[in-house]
Amino acid sequence: MRQRWDLHGRPINSTAKVLQTTVNRLFMGEVKAVTDSEFEGTLNENEWVLVDFWAEWCGPCKAIAPILNDLAQHRDILVAKVDTDANTMHAARLGVRGIPALFLFRNGTMVDNKSGMMSKAALTTWVDNHMTADDF
Repeated sequence: MRQRWDLHGRPINSTAKVLQTTVNRLFMGEVKAVTDSEFEGTLNENEWVLVDFWAEWCGPCKAIAPILNDLAQHRDILVAKVDTDANTMHAARLGVRGIPALFLFRNGTMVDNKSGMMSKAALTTWVDNHMTADDF
């Protein structure tokens, strides 16, 4: 096996890299479809939950979906996707008037919400600002 080197002239230990990648995956978030009956339990069982109220026919919802998937891959957060056509109860309770509607929860308590399409940078900044805030 040939030895590989990084940009600083140090040998690359591929075994360590694989182990680090595996460790990093243990702390990744997840994207999960959530129904009205699972909603409260999902909020209370996870520290950070970003609820995405969406519908299949919604263009902006389809556009933001890959951004939410990417966010879940790089943060310790559950993205709970609630289809508002099939699950209307919590969308109505939270006053969702337009979709996509994003609600950020920590330990079951709503922290903030946004409505409409957002860029990856804006969404990441919004979530990171809340997840790193000291007022919790």
